[in-house]
Amino acid sequence: MILVIAGTSDARELALRIQGAGYPLIATVVTENAAKEMEQAGIAVRTGRMDADRIASFIQEKAIEAVVDASHPFAEEASKNAMKGAEEAGIPYIRYERASQNFQSNLITYADSYEEAADLAVQKGGVIMLTTGSKTLQIFTAKLIRHPEIRLLARMLPRKDNMEKCEELGLPQKNIIAIQGPFTKEFNRALYKQYGVTLMITKESGKEGTVDEKLEAAVELGINTIMIGRPQIAYQNKYSTFNEVMDHLHHIFQTI
Repeated sequence: MILVIAGTSDARELALRIQGAGYPLIATVVTENAAKEMEQAGIAVRTGRMDADRIASFIQEKAIEAVVDASHPFAEEASKNAMKGAEEAGIPYIRYERASQNFQSNLITYADSYEEAADLAVQKGGVIMLTTGSKTLQIFTAKLIRHPEIRLLARMLPRKDNMEKCEELGLPQKNIIAIQGPFTKEFNRALYKQYGVTLMITKESGKEGTVDEKLEAAVELGINTIMIGRPQIAYQNKYSTFNEVMDHLHHIFQTI
């Protein structure tokens, strides 16, 4: 049995690839919506966050023989917990992470952290569209929401907890764009023009994260972008293609 740390569309595709190769697996996701998509794809799933100790005990309960961590590139805690849990249980850990993309434009500024991105945004001002999700929203609202020369727009998933967090942080309803992608370049262009966006903030999530569409639309409209780089984690057995993951799994189960 393989444990797949999932939650993204490419993680679901990888789980299907593993399952199709004849390996029994169970996926773990955070949200009910992600769980429903896994179940609809015919994948056994567990819902809810797990720390390292819970992962280790889950591995024992389900007789897991390998962990494939296909969590989002910015799900730093999930990856650290998965690595530690696999280590505590004494089983192999494999990291799948979608390939990075190196965008070149004088309109794009790279930041190493959310905090640095917020500081850069303060310097630039204007109408700022935040597309980095709700988890780190407070980092930006703390520095931008009351700035007299800034209008902060937050684009995020239309979930109840997200709306409650926006309210708690004082973000006006008119500045919340609650919508679920994926979005085309044309849709992004229309959205930027509708709100008069002058600065967009995003994460380097990779092509599967539809960063291309956001960036291309912004660059075509002459909109500045702040790109937040991925967390620097010392992963074990890190791969960026499904074939590499499958080759490693084949090796593991041939030697068990």
